Amino acid sequence: MVILITGISSGFGKAMAERLSREGHKVYGTYRKVQDPLPGVTYLKADVRSDEDARAAVQAVLDAEGRIDAFISNAGMGIGGPLEFCSLDAAREQMDTNWMGMVRFLHFVLPAMRKQRSGKILCFSSIGGLMGLPFQGLYSASKFAIEGYCEALRLEVRGFGIDVILIEPGDFATSFTASRRSVPDAEAFEAYKSYRDSLASIEKDETGGLKPEYLAAKISRILRKKRPAYSYVIATFEQRLSVTLKKLLPPRWFAAILSGYYKL
Repeated sequence: MVILITGISSGFGKAMAERLSREGHKVYGTYRKVQDPLPGVTYLKADVRSDEDARAAVQAVLDAEGRIDAFISNAGMGIGGPLEFCSLDAAREQMDTNWMGMVRFLHFVLPAMRKQRSGKILCFSSIGGLMGLPFQGLYSASKFAIEGYCEALRLEVRGFGIDVILIEPGDFATSFTASRRSVPDAEAFEAYKSYRDSLASIEKDETGGLKPEYLAAKISRILRKKRPAYSYVIATFEQRLSVTLKKLLPPRWFAAILSGYYKL
């Protein structure tokens, strides 16, 4: 299987690239920062915020292999803080990376998959794409956008033998926590008294979360399925339960539970 993954420098992307390459797949991955390459993986320097980089990366795979059997949209970043204090530039950057980064690559991947009449598209959303997380509103918004886009795309391409699969991870111990940009404004901490405690709680959950290798093993199994599900929540039991409760409980009840968890 020829697989293209965005963002393989660390975290989920690196774990997936390593696992899938070891299993014998032909893995191509995009990166922005220089790192020690994994054996058997072909690295493509590309920024998901660049139209030309996206086009060139996809074309490089097609030139070399003639097809793309699976595309995994993984690259992303997070900006945290009270929405009132998140700048408009931060909002643009969050959406440009997480949502438009996916859209850019799919713009060039989809024609190839449609012509070959097969393919699997795995797009990384998040539990934060199923519920609006306080002090991570920009991040949640970008993931909600991915959810809506993929729901529509799935219907459009079903006749071409293309599967569109949403991956919705919970908290994982990756470099995402350290690289998150949080609003440092002292006024934000003063205005939103719970911000500091909530941020500490968020980071504690993430650093104590599941390992990316666990997710990589799940992705490997999903790629082997002939009829994969529309979406997969990959998380602890408690976090999977929260997703279920979100579906079952009245909105006010679930909001009260979320408020209590984040000490609001």
